Amino acid sequence: MSRAAKSIFTWGILMVLFGTCYLIAPNTFLPLFGLPQTPEVWIRVFALLLALLGGYYIYCAWCEDVLFIRITIPGRILFALGLATFVALGFVKPILLLLGVVDTCGALWTWQSLKNYSRPPHLQNT
Repeated sequence: MSRAAKSIFTWGILMVLFGTCYLIAPNTFLPLFGLPQTPEVWIRVFALLLALLGGYYIYCAWCEDVLFIRITIPGRILFALGLATFVALGFVKPILLLLGVVDTCGALWTWQSLKNYSRPPHLQNT
């Protein structure tokens, strides 16, 4: 697996883990990010989507899908900017910026890895 694919694979694993945790026990984990506990289903819907999206990341990393790998970079940076906007508007607590920082670092890791990307030998003819 290339370094670029490993960066996406790693992020996919994190997405599946976070999604699963919030799907199973959302009120245990919401306070960690300064969010109130809720009896509503919206957090579980979000968690399910997050876990499924993580699965896509894992699959595309495994397949060395360089187009998917490449398109995640601006999306992940936009996600961080969105979180920063929510904090600036007072919608969420600044602790959520931590997610944006981690995601931006992952996006930079992916971007740096793509600079020297070469398709693995076993995928040369696909």
